[in-house]
Amino acid sequence: MATTEKMTHPRGLYSLFFTEMWERFSYYGMRALLVLYLTTEYANGGFGFERASALEIYGIFTGLVYLTPIVGGMLADKILGQRRAIYAGGVLMAMGQFSLAASHIYMADAGQREFLFYMGLGLLMVGNGFFKPNISTIVGTLYTDNDPRKDSAFTIFYMGINLGAFLAPIICGTLGEQVGWKYGFGAAGVGMLLACIWFYFEENKLEGQGMPPGRTGEERLVGKDFGVVATYIAGSVALVYGFLALQAGISEAALSTVIQVVAVAGLLGLAYIIYNGTSGSEQWSRVGAIMIFAVANIFFWSGFEQAGGTFNLFAAEETNRSIFGYEVAASLFQSVNALAIFIFAPVIASFWVSLALRNRNPSTPAKFGLGLALLSLGFVVMTLASFAAEGEALVSPMWLVGVYVLHTFGELCLSPIGLSMITKLAPPKIVSVMMGLWFASMALANYMAGIMESLLEKIFPGMNLFVFLTITAAAGALLMFALTPLLRRLMRGIH
Repeated sequence: MATTEKMTHPRGLYSLFFTEMWERFSYYGMRALLVLYLTTEYANGGFGFERASALEIYGIFTGLVYLTPIVGGMLADKILGQRRAIYAGGVLMAMGQFSLAASHIYMADAGQREFLFYMGLGLLMVGNGFFKPNISTIVGTLYTDNDPRKDSAFTIFYMGINLGAFLAPIICGTLGEQVGWKYGFGAAGVGMLLACIWFYFEENKLEGQGMPPGRTGEERLVGKDFGVVATYIAGSVALVYGFLALQAGISEAALSTVIQVVAVAGLLGLAYIIYNGTSGSEQWSRVGAIMIFAVANIFFWSGFEQAGGTFNLFAAEETNRSIFGYEVAASLFQSVNALAIFIFAPVIASFWVSLALRNRNPSTPAKFGLGLALLSLGFVVMTLASFAAEGEALVSPMWLVGVYVLHTFGELCLSPIGLSMITKLAPPKIVSVMMGLWFASMALANYMAGIMESLLEKIFPGMNLFVFLTITAAAGALLMFALTPLLRRLMRGIH
């Protein structure tokens, strides 16, 4: 095969690119608004929550958003197939966004408003579980394990994620903050519906990948498949409604016990599925490598996900947002990361392929270490910004821009490479489950991101959050570089 042919990607990659773009437009539109919506005074359309409470809700929600992909991956592997799971997840997430919009419409009834808000978050969590791991899995199946285009493909796919993430704060954030919260969440819901419509018309370009188990060679899902999708949607809505009813009907202590029992049962079930789907020393060593990478993933994302929490509040409260006499929405700064990725992702993608063709591509552990080092450097800048913001003076927006750009380079070294790594290392029988496990590490990281400020205040009172994150990210980078020889042995021939 000629070198130019090796550089050509399947048409299905670009079909998935735009599907993911609209889904991420939906998610990041909501994420840009969530903390600001919660902390805005009730009289101004928000909920009037304290900063710590809003960040905790943000952490729990974004954590669970990345935890549900474990179940979604299992169902896709065993029953649904990736395509049917994507449709179910897309519709559920659209319903969730419209429920959040409705929570702003029904302000006169506080009880109904709160129910609609939490119903919306619940539907988004469940829907993401169906959608997120399975679209990434289909990308991986378009390539063989050692195809030099694979890291490049995931980086291009990552551009789709970040094109949506760039547009979302501009459109949804501005509509939500400056026109009305319902319009911001409503626009996010429309974006999710567009993802489903695009996927439907582009399905025949996926080379038969993502079909239900036992069915090969089919270009499209048929009518009965959508009956199955509708059943799972209805069941998911009933599940979320039932949980909210349970929450309202029992004590907080009893609910906590129920959640703990379910969590333990879920972990045991996951361990059993991994044990059952893994065989031979080579597969087990690769699973061990995935577990180590997952720990590094937690180090990275618990820092990176400050973007939707403390960074968002820093933009709202301590940043001069007046540009040419017009005050831009605080959520708009979250577009900087996505814009930087969209600019630099093709450069990085080509760089990895170019190095691979010359046999000089850095190993996956080295890329992870570099990503964590860049995250730490970004927090050095953020620490200086927080010191400059002491008192009542507003700081230049360029502080945040600089942090986002540094974190972007770290993200490009780690995140798309991590998705690619899972599809290379996971045992073939449980690829979607291992993708779900990968997102579970991000779940813990997101939860830590939400509670870290209040937790740090209890453990090290008075310590600057950004100083602490500088140290932890640097420690994670050093750990990855130290473990590189071990990880390369565990990966057994996978670069």
